[in-house]
Amino acid sequence: MSTPLLRLRLRVEQDVFLVRQLGREVAREVGLEQQDQTRLATALSEVSRVFLAGGTDADVTFTVRADGVTTALWVSVERSVPGGEEQLRAELGQVGRLVDKMEVGQGETGTVVWMARRLPVTAPRLTPERLEEIRAGLARHVPGSPLDELNVQNQQLIAALDEVRAQRDELARLNEELEETNRGVMALYNQLSEELEETNRGVVALYAELDEKSEQLAAASEAKSRFLANVSHELRAPVTAVIGLSRLLGDEGSDPLTVEQRRQVDLIRSSASDLLSLVNDLLDLAKAEAGRVEPNWERVDLKAMFGQLRGTLRPLATRPEVDFTIDEPAVASIRSDEVLLARVLRNLLTNALKFTAEGEVRLTVHTVGDDLEFTVSDTGTGIPAELHDRVFEEFYQVPGSRALSGKGTGLGLPYARRLAGILGGALRVDSTPGEGSTFTLRLPAS
Repeated sequence: MSTPLLRLRLRVEQDVFLVRQLGREVAREVGLEQQDQTRLATALSEVSRVFLAGGTDADVTFTVRADGVTTALWVSVERSVPGGEEQLRAELGQVGRLVDKMEVGQGETGTVVWMARRLPVTAPRLTPERLEEIRAGLARHVPGSPLDELNVQNQQLIAALDEVRAQRDELARLNEELEETNRGVMALYNQLSEELEETNRGVVALYAELDEKSEQLAAASEAKSRFLANVSHELRAPVTAVIGLSRLLGDEGSDPLTVEQRRQVDLIRSSASDLLSLVNDLLDLAKAEAGRVEPNWERVDLKAMFGQLRGTLRPLATRPEVDFTIDEPAVASIRSDEVLLARVLRNLLTNALKFTAEGEVRLTVHTVGDDLEFTVSDTGTGIPAELHDRVFEEFYQVPGSRALSGKGTGLGLPYARRLAGILGGALRVDSTPGEGSTFTLRLPAS
């Protein structure tokens, strides 16, 4: 503990006014603000009054010392009579609210009350020289009369009342501003609520319209599929009859035909065959769109399937400029539908042979993670990048492309993609004009 700034003894009631004056003076000298000076002086006078009311003298000591990382003004009031700490704490309960710290305990000669008020960070630095000046000034201090102290207390009370009144007026102003803000917030909230409700009504109406359009689209799709299926079914019989009659006309057992008549009959049979192929493609696509194609899951021997494809498609690879290759599968089997998988690969290979004038058409299969990828690559004319998705649209054909054998209907690739989806996979194309195309069928291996 540092050297005390001031010590004095309380003996009579008038000393309460003296200790209040000195407490305020010491607080001012060490740098406490005016309100803190009043609080400390009030707390000190109340403790002094309680001690003197007990009929005993008391010693008051002012000291400046560290309080943690800050500096505080400590005041101790000690009486020579020990004991009674609990009762003293009860009597001084309200005093503790005026200071930062207050403790009641036993001192060297009796009961002591310690009070502390921390100095503000803006307070002047209390060097040893400055503390010595404060001691000298306090020693020369001439105390005023009790009447003077009462006048000071009255002035402080008036100042406190003015401050309370100003705070009350400020609080009232803030309440008015808050009320006005609340009114604005409520108005904004109501406006936003109305706008949100209007938006919700619009969204509900939009969803209702979308549901109606979806139902109409589903009905149109179903009607289209039903129309295609019915027309295809009805056309198949007469077209087949036309093919049969044209064969009878050209048969050696029939009446001989002139060269022109035979040419016309061959043209009828060729056109009917193309029409029958289109009808069959339409019927297959209608079944796939209608969800009437149910896969038969089983273990498919890929080596046997590739051999069958090699045998059935070899007659179509009639141009010596094109190498038709089906590699031996590196994977023994796959869990799939053998008929549907064969249809997809046959469509892709047939399409590649139609549009490849020279080079190669090749079928391979390899493992990619947990899937298998079947790739059909060719060195044909290729497809521009902006048309990669359109080639899977029904009846669409790449502008400028021309089949070298047979005629394209524009239904093979859409049908192949739908079958790929039914098998749980996907079909994509990578192609560059002038370099060829690669169609990749990716399916789960098991």
